[in-house]
Amino acid sequence: MSICISGHTQKIATLEVELTNPTSGLNTIAQTNLDAITHLTDSVLSLVEIEGNKRIPVPYQIENDGSRTLYWTVSPGNLKKRIFELLKVSKPKNPDHITTKAEDGMLTIQSGNKNLLRYYFKTLYPPAGVDSSFKRSGFIHPLWSPHGQVLTRIQPKDHYHHYGIWNPWTHVLYEGDTIDFWNIGGKKATVRFANFISTSNGSVFGGYEALHEHVVFKKGNHEKVAINEEQSIRVYQPQNEDYYVVDITSKMNCANTSPVLLLAYRYGGLGWRTTEQWDNKNSEVLSSEGKTRKDADGTLAKWCIVQGAVDNDYAGVVMMSYPTNYNHPEPLRIWPENQYGRGDMFANFAPTKNKDWLLEPGKVYTLKYRFLVYNGHFTKEKAESAWQDFAHPPKVTLKP
Repeated sequence: MSICISGHTQKIATLEVELTNPTSGLNTIAQTNLDAITHLTDSVLSLVEIEGNKRIPVPYQIENDGSRTLYWTVSPGNLKKRIFELLKVSKPKNPDHITTKAEDGMLTIQSGNKNLLRYYFKTLYPPAGVDSSFKRSGFIHPLWSPHGQVLTRIQPKDHYHHYGIWNPWTHVLYEGDTIDFWNIGGKKATVRFANFISTSNGSVFGGYEALHEHVVFKKGNHEKVAINEEQSIRVYQPQNEDYYVVDITSKMNCANTSPVLLLAYRYGGLGWRTTEQWDNKNSEVLSSEGKTRKDADGTLAKWCIVQGAVDNDYAGVVMMSYPTNYNHPEPLRIWPENQYGRGDMFANFAPTKNKDWLLEPGKVYTLKYRFLVYNGHFTKEKAESAWQDFAHPPKVTLKP
């Protein structure tokens, strides 16, 4: 599709995007500081890609977080450098391709009418007859593949405290006591949703920011919040039917003047209990260092592919760790092939698997992850390209 540049259109800027690997077959998320380019209102701006004599409209989205940031998606191709123009033009508002819908204590992120991810902000209780201490809020389930298969599992009988995609800490020293926010059946602590900070809809991404409280149960039925966490989930608009991207950011700070020491333990942090359909015969693991299901556990990784057969299809996730994360490349916790006999799957980036992490009052600690969710098979080459785009976003240059 191309558009005609009329006499009423004014070119504001030319932007050159330099791609790391344009032939990877993957889309790349580009961004630039819009306030450094123009102070024109969002409603009069358009973005087009220049291909010869063509001007191809490009959906974009502007985030206003103190200063305005312009986001858009660069489709795959053969050219390492791509040219875009920012225009002043009268036009209708970009449609919201990614939307959030809150209903019955759950927030669902959708692309059109297709569900991609659901977040529970209500407290979900365990099945009847199970100790109510296993109740939980502030977790993701389901995570759907692009074709609609469910890739997460909650409250399995072997681990009632497993909740899809969630991120508690397991072995924590706080005010002289050793606390466990993960194994909540121990009734020492939990993590819960407190409030929404924001939600967003848009033509490029949609998502939410939520406040999580990491709560310690003190003696005498007294509760004390040890860690405040801002969790941000951003889902990017799928460009085809086979994959989409989820960015997960956690910003933690001590809730009071007491420090929090996250003690080394074999698991803790961002965990994913996968679909019950996966076992050691129909699924596979491959890390950035070439490790598989047989030997990935305890090794370090920038990214990890977890994929398998589901509902007569094939699907998976590339889990990626950002370079500034604590203890990056991060240790992996991957369940062994003989887990429960059939090889149930669990995958976890566990930055404190082999070393302590001290959280001090007055400081903010950030962990950033990206999940590339797909149908089909992913290769190590495509996973590495995806991680490079995440770790080193494309350079955007303002051309004279």
